Amino acid sequence: MTALTLSTAGAATLRADALVVGVAKSGKTLVVAPGAEAVDKAFDGRLAAVLETLGASGAEGEATKLPAPAGLKAPVVLAVGLGEAPEDGESFGAETLRRAAGTAARTLTGSKKAAFALPIATPDDTAAIAEGALLGAYAYTAYQENGKDAKKPLAEVALLGAKPRDKAHKAAAERAQAVAEEINRARDLINQPPNDLTPAAFAAVAQAAGKEHGLKVQVLDEKALAKGGYGGILGVGVGSVNPPRLVRIAYTHPKAEKTLALVGKGITYDSGGISLKPAGHNETMKCDMSGAAAVFSAVVAAARLGLEVNVTGWLALAENMPSGSATRPGDVLRMYSGKTVEVLNTDAEGRLVLADAITRASEEHPDAIVDVATLTGAMVLALGDRTFGIMANDDDYRTAIHEIAEEVGEQSWPMPLPADLRKTMDSPTADMANMGVRMGGGLVAGLFLQEFVGEGITWAHLDIAGPAFHEGAPYGYTPKGGTGSSVRTLVKLAERTAAGEL
Repeated sequence: MTALTLSTAGAATLRADALVVGVAKSGKTLVVAPGAEAVDKAFDGRLAAVLETLGASGAEGEATKLPAPAGLKAPVVLAVGLGEAPEDGESFGAETLRRAAGTAARTLTGSKKAAFALPIATPDDTAAIAEGALLGAYAYTAYQENGKDAKKPLAEVALLGAKPRDKAHKAAAERAQAVAEEINRARDLINQPPNDLTPAAFAAVAQAAGKEHGLKVQVLDEKALAKGGYGGILGVGVGSVNPPRLVRIAYTHPKAEKTLALVGKGITYDSGGISLKPAGHNETMKCDMSGAAAVFSAVVAAARLGLEVNVTGWLALAENMPSGSATRPGDVLRMYSGKTVEVLNTDAEGRLVLADAITRASEEHPDAIVDVATLTGAMVLALGDRTFGIMANDDDYRTAIHEIAEEVGEQSWPMPLPADLRKTMDSPTADMANMGVRMGGGLVAGLFLQEFVGEGITWAHLDIAGPAFHEGAPYGYTPKGGTGSSVRTLVKLAERTAAGEL
């Protein structure tokens, strides 16, 4: 785990393997960003000119290494691009700093210590750089035979200019470390192979975290689910030798005035069931529990931060497999709510496990329910692979979540719940079907879930199917594989709820 320190040392005097500075574009000119003045001085004021000679442009995502001159204790200078320089009197955006720090941390894989002399003017800047560096230093090597010999992630991040004696900067760094570590916990779970991360194994992870952080954890196994009438979760998991689980993990604060319920889709592997996914669409389906991972990590983060709000996480865990005992297209399931659902497609399974969990969460009458799921390919087609969709039964709440997501650096977009699509889920056999029209499939899925929200409860649905698992090359602080999408949004949502703003 990468260590984080706030240093009072100057950029020229701190001993480290590398010194990270920022550069930006000002028109056609490359300029050195604030925080790197001492480094530029060591280059006799020619740092920008040297970098331009090496081909640096200052573009975001760019990283240029060069040997340090005499006068610096670090042997290497790493210049990362910050994009366009801000106007006079303005500062670089938090997400720009976060991505630059992540790029630097990834570039310095194998190093023991790096000093970050990026622009820091406020505690928010401290938080962004710390968060980006810790997320960028992530690597998942648990199953690699040569993992011990491979280059390890950057071991220590030292932030320069972050005023370690200032309470606000110190608190910002501590919060960033807690949130980043929980995002990386979610990433580990998402990246873990499904033969090891079964529903029971995921539940055991939650139980262990509960003991560590003082959380109350309740696990319903297949017998308890059958006794309780959780037909949706059981209907999805019945085809697998690894039976399903419903996990309730709760953080409470004695001064809390509000309760936030988070519900996560936890399909530990999704083959599609009898409606089998074709080759090319099932190789990454270990990530179909990303919503549950995000919810789990957000609850733990809330506990670590001591937020004055009650946060209850519901992890709906199942493995969707084809077998002689699997649910068939045409079967009817009686959900925990009592509604009957005709299953027209067993690959539309996430909404079935979520429906039972949302109904159960509603029984506790929380102030709001937010579910998170890699729910539909339709949302990826609509918004791409870096943006999640937000639906809600309250427009103001949907707007608030969208603004929170943008604030913390997670791309999102508000989506509608068109009432005319609801009738396309009508069934001649059951109360409703689990499928409607294909066009607008992501919205249909949201309408399905809305049917199971308790009366009078504010509810939102985050479809993270696009950004939850990154199959391309790493960028910024985003690795290949599980990303931990929506954890930052959920934590900030809990903070705003605790503050009485929502």
